[in-house]
Amino acid sequence: MTYRRFLRAAGLLVLTACLTAAWAVAQTPASPHHEVRAVWLTTIGGLDWPSQPATTEAGAERQQQELCRQLDALSRAGFNTVLFQTRIRATTAYPSAIEPWDEAFSGRPGVAPPYDPLAFAITEAHRRGMELHAWVVAYPAGKVAAARRLGAKALPRRRPELCRRCGDQWMMDPGAPGTAAYIAGLCAEIVRHYDVDGIHLDYIRYPEKEIAFDDRATYRRYGHGTPRADWRRANVTRTVRAVHDSVRRLKPWVKLSCSPVGKHSDLPRYPSYGWNARDAVFQDAQAWLQEGLMDMLFPMMYFRGNHFYPFALDWQEAAGGRPVVPGLGTYMLAPGQKDWPLLTLRREMNFLRRIGSAGQAHFRARFVLDNVKGIYGFLANDFYRQPALQPPMTWADSVAPVMAGLSLRAEGHALHLAWPRATDPTPGSGLSYNVYRLPADGRFPEGARLLARALTDTAWSFVPLPPGRHARYAVTAVDRFGNESRPATASLYAATPPETPVTMVDNGRLCLPDADAEYALITDIAGRALCTFRYDTLVALPELAPGYYEVRTLDRKGISHKVARFGTGFPFAGNGTH
Repeated sequence: MTYRRFLRAAGLLVLTACLTAAWAVAQTPASPHHEVRAVWLTTIGGLDWPSQPATTEAGAERQQQELCRQLDALSRAGFNTVLFQTRIRATTAYPSAIEPWDEAFSGRPGVAPPYDPLAFAITEAHRRGMELHAWVVAYPAGKVAAARRLGAKALPRRRPELCRRCGDQWMMDPGAPGTAAYIAGLCAEIVRHYDVDGIHLDYIRYPEKEIAFDDRATYRRYGHGTPRADWRRANVTRTVRAVHDSVRRLKPWVKLSCSPVGKHSDLPRYPSYGWNARDAVFQDAQAWLQEGLMDMLFPMMYFRGNHFYPFALDWQEAAGGRPVVPGLGTYMLAPGQKDWPLLTLRREMNFLRRIGSAGQAHFRARFVLDNVKGIYGFLANDFYRQPALQPPMTWADSVAPVMAGLSLRAEGHALHLAWPRATDPTPGSGLSYNVYRLPADGRFPEGARLLARALTDTAWSFVPLPPGRHARYAVTAVDRFGNESRPATASLYAATPPETPVTMVDNGRLCLPDADAEYALITDIAGRALCTFRYDTLVALPELAPGYYEVRTLDRKGISHKVARFGTGFPFAGNGTH
């Protein structure tokens, strides 16, 4: 028995109640070098995007601009992974040779918009250094009314042997022999034609008991005396294995994940009350991870209290070195949902980081972007303030690229970095580059500050912090499996930039203009947030390295406006210190 299992068996109820209450008010745990920071971006009905259909080029441009604004905001908040709903309900967000278009994009079922939303989303996510995983809804095939609107294009008309009607909706039958191959073919189509970073399977399970799904005829025909629960689990696993094999044959670096029900099974002291992955809906998700059929899991843990903590610990114990990224019920913050306080999610996120979880995922994008209960501001200015890299897929490939060197050149306020292309022992998958500022002792990655990630060029320029001192920088190469090279480093003494207009600093206090703001933040002049404070016209200056900084107001939606610039640490002539 592991130590954690012993704690759970000995009374995790008391332990979690005490610890989580303490952690909720404690300082945010240190940001790890590798952490998945994901968000589900829902396209069904335009819930997250798009808000309006596009039937013209102008409409397509509006959709694209809306998505770019959302991706910009998610990137600023520190997210590095977008789970983009690509197969919706036997309909798609791309021109598929297998299934028809979803109506969310053009406003008409089966009709294409004037562009390819999936291709556009991938390009724009990668431009911002974020991974994009194609979110594939597996077994639900849509409402009966929606199938009628699609006519002959609807899956129940084209492949009736794979579908079962359940009241007002259609479901694919996991026990039908052709279901696994059909879904695997869809995933292969996406991977073959698009540069996705992952395939994310949703609803890869039997329907919950509230849905009138009747597969008795399928069981009589194909069950062969196997206990029905075991047969159902094997059917779902067959689909998972088929998808895994199809993806691995095409691009072995594409991550395969799924979102199982948030409680895997009953625990010794904590029952799931009839709602769990393995026994209620026949998802043997922990076995998929252990067998290597899944690269990572995003369990839907939209719970709190003892419905969350012991089950989160159970997922972590079963991870076997692969990422488990619990999905958080961010939507539960909304007054129209459960009206949770932000403190609930803060406790859960602190807990996950402290037990070594691989990250967090938020359901869903709209609630994050609307800054419900201040969640966006908390992520951008606190929990995700320091950027993080994706965990490497060392089980698929563990050989890192090799960097050859780095050169630095100062020009005015700007610092220019350039490097030769790295060599990749696993060619064909593509490389990206990360830029770091190293601490005085040169340690890496401990103490290193990640300045830019997922660069595709071999040059990068920025306004550094602080100028006027010896500085050491590093560049690493990362392959598509997430393996990061040893850093190529270089040092530079950058001359102090000329004096620029600044706000006065009086005896360690900032003299700020009147502003209609409750909170503000200090950033360096490259825009990186350093700290937040309650706005006033005279504010105590926090301890800062020598350099130039900006003060920006911060409203409740996380939007900021510049109100002042100041410098500190330089011996300029005149009264006060700048």
